[in-house]
Amino acid sequence: MRGRTTSTSSHTSACPIPSLARTSTGQFRRLPPKKKLDFSAVELLRVDEGLCVQCMHVGPYDDEPATVDAMRSFAAEQGYAPDFSESRLHHEIYLSDQRKCAPEKLKTVVRHPVKSM
Repeated sequence: MRGRTTSTSSHTSACPIPSLARTSTGQFRRLPPKKKLDFSAVELLRVDEGLCVQCMHVGPYDDEPATVDAMRSFAAEQGYAPDFSESRLHHEIYLSDQRKCAPEKLKTVVRHPVKSM
């Protein structure tokens, strides 16, 4: 019925709440405070992407040069040349946490700026 509430035990709600969803005692345990991290050296870098070639590298970081070579070859085949400058940089986006992931499963987006030849 619209607008009516249903009572289950001592709880009043528009819909009955199953007993497994109710808190039993309301007890909480206090966790130790997290370590204070020093972010004083962190910088915010704005990158204007422009025209780029990018690739998802899967594997150890040490194998990345082969991916970069493949990207260069692909760009050249498509009629593009590298376009690195002070404002147009090689950069990587790490999608995996190397502390929790096997090296062969690490995922990294590698991005290079390019221009038409």
